[in-house]
Amino acid sequence: MAAQCALTTFDNPFDPFEQFTSWFLFDEEKGYHSTSYLGRIVRTSDQFSDEENEIEIERAIDEIIKYDFRDIYRKVKRSKG
Repeated sequence: MAAQCALTTFDNPFDPFEQFTSWFLFDEEKGYHSTSYLGRIVRTSDQFSDEENEIEIERAIDEIIKYDFRDIYRKVKRSKG
C-alpha cells in the first residue's frame, strides 16, 4: 500500500492531512508558505496517474528537505486506504 506524503515544519503542531486549515494558517502566520514553496518545486500533471503525482510530490518534498539550510522542514506520511 502506497503512502501519501506532506511537507510540514518542525514547529507546526497540526496534522496537514487531518487538520489542514489549522496547519495552513499556522504555516502562513509563521511566514513559511510551505504550500507555495512545494508548488514551485513539484512537477505534477493531469496527464500523470495519481500514483505518479504522489511519487513526484514525495520527490519534491525530499528535494526541499535536502536543501533546507534552516533545518525547518519535515516530511510526514500516512498510509492510503
